[in-house]
Amino acid sequence: MRTFVTSVIMLLLAVSGAFAAEMSMEKEKTKEKNAVVIAAFGTTYESTLDSLLKIESDIRAAVGKDVPVRMAFTSNIIRKIWHERQNDAAYKAEHKEVPAYLYEVKNVLGTMADLQNEGYRNIVVQPTYLTSGEEYSDLKAYVDGLDGIKTLKDKWKPFSKLATGKPITGDYDYHEDLETFAKSLKKDVDLAAASSSALVYMGHGNEHLSTGIYYELEKLLNEMYPKTKIYVGTVEGHPDLDEVVGKLKADKVKKITLKPLMVVAGDHANNDMAGDEEDSWKTIFVKAGIKVTPVLEGLGENSLVRKIVVDNMLKAAAEADIKLK
Repeated sequence: MRTFVTSVIMLLLAVSGAFAAEMSMEKEKTKEKNAVVIAAFGTTYESTLDSLLKIESDIRAAVGKDVPVRMAFTSNIIRKIWHERQNDAAYKAEHKEVPAYLYEVKNVLGTMADLQNEGYRNIVVQPTYLTSGEEYSDLKAYVDGLDGIKTLKDKWKPFSKLATGKPITGDYDYHEDLETFAKSLKKDVDLAAASSSALVYMGHGNEHLSTGIYYELEKLLNEMYPKTKIYVGTVEGHPDLDEVVGKLKADKVKKITLKPLMVVAGDHANNDMAGDEEDSWKTIFVKAGIKVTPVLEGLGENSLVRKIVVDNMLKAAAEADIKLK
């Protein structure tokens, strides 16, 4: 009888131990921490930082207080400039509006590595890119590569769940995203209409990406806002500046509001678009007999555009089953 009782006790202890181990594993899984990385090209212009900081602020407001949100700059040159400013006491004293973390800003892989080292295994990477061009393709390749790391035991994988949000104008099936983006630009159209001028956008463009999306955007904007003439050109690829000038002349446009179709009104906007150099868009339009009113404001200043970025992040998180609240 004593042997039987001992056996029962041993069995109960074994079952209890197995159950406790299973519960411990489940508890360990629920402990996995989630984070968000904002992938931006970056900017060195303090006056335009606000566009990115507002996106960061909106994303922080959309996730739980325990979910860290980190900014990463993908431009090597821009990161280097911020790192050099770290030891410039005069610069820091003059620009107290600059967040301290920017002086040590990293690329996406470095930022994710820091989070992984701090115990964050589920990460949503949300780009601030306008289109699914070269930068977005590379970003997705980085994240997918990390997600594809296989280890003998799952617990040794550097990350459990990774997700990449869409750019502002969408990815493969982009038509609905493009329409949402066009709707978000109404205040720009209203601004041009208030001065009885046409609206001209300067986008960055991309040699890697078929820039047909810019032609489609121009067509969509003119259909959506028929009372204002709207033109879209790019610095790289097509439609280029010559095409825009040709259209303006053909339509006998004499007055335009000129805006960057970029999240940040940085170097391209200040120099290529609104600069006083001979080859700037403003100078070339003026030489064509067109009155130009440049507006140095990035898309990040538009709350509706920022909402697109936030919504894309939340959708990517939901699809990957990453809980941000």
